Amino acid sequence: MIDSWKKERYGFDDLVGIMKLLRSENGCPWDLGQTHESIRRNFLEEAYEAVEAIDDHDSAHLCEELGDVMLQVVFHAQIEKDAGGFDISDVTDGICRKLILRHPHIFGDVNVKDADEVLRNWDEIKKVEKGQKSHSDTLSAVAKSLPALIRAEKIQHKAAKAGFDWPDIKGALSKLSEETTELLEAVEGHGDAKDELGDVLFSAVNVARFLDADPEEALMQACEKFIRRFRHVEERVFMDGKKLEELSLDKMDKLWDESKAIEAGGTTPTGF
Repeated sequence: MIDSWKKERYGFDDLVGIMKLLRSENGCPWDLGQTHESIRRNFLEEAYEAVEAIDDHDSAHLCEELGDVMLQVVFHAQIEKDAGGFDISDVTDGICRKLILRHPHIFGDVNVKDADEVLRNWDEIKKVEKGQKSHSDTLSAVAKSLPALIRAEKIQHKAAKAGFDWPDIKGALSKLSEETTELLEAVEGHGDAKDELGDVLFSAVNVARFLDADPEEALMQACEKFIRRFRHVEERVFMDGKKLEELSLDKMDKLWDESKAIEAGGTTPTGF
């Protein structure tokens, strides 16, 4: 290691300096060769890994993953600086100005009574900043790069603020049932099945919104539940000296139901 870089503890400026060195002519060929597009996926993956650390309540892991996310921010800023654009100081200046502008109850003379009013003010200020002149503009502004379930929820939430919403969950459930029927009809040859499937998923997200449930989290829990129950089926088959591929769907379904019952505390494994 270059002696000048040996320290007991490093700070943010050191990270910026290291990235500048790595991207220099005599630095790392890989780092120098990257573009915004080439490391785009890295940014997403690091963000998701940080979220996983949050979900696992793992503070040490979160500390590490936040560092990886910070690296991506500094990396993109250095790429832009090398191209003659903005640099990391422009990034920090921009976010500081945004925070000050969107918190007039802290940095100005606006009075608020609760967190809901803070959010309403935030949204109104954001509309002015982004030049959003209509409710449709706010819907279109929801990033297309978001996971579809999250994007659907944000779009629906913004539409609801404009008054375009069911009075209660019954309307959302009825719409979900309607869309499911239309999907079945499309599968039978009376419509576009892919289009109708999208409507079903969009309607399901709307139900989640009324339940105040995160649809992404709900689907993730469903995935984990599926894996857990599938593992039970496979292990039960293995215990009987058989292979999963040898069982009929009916027998596998019986073991699946057994797994559900065990989770509910209602039964113990039986023969099949």
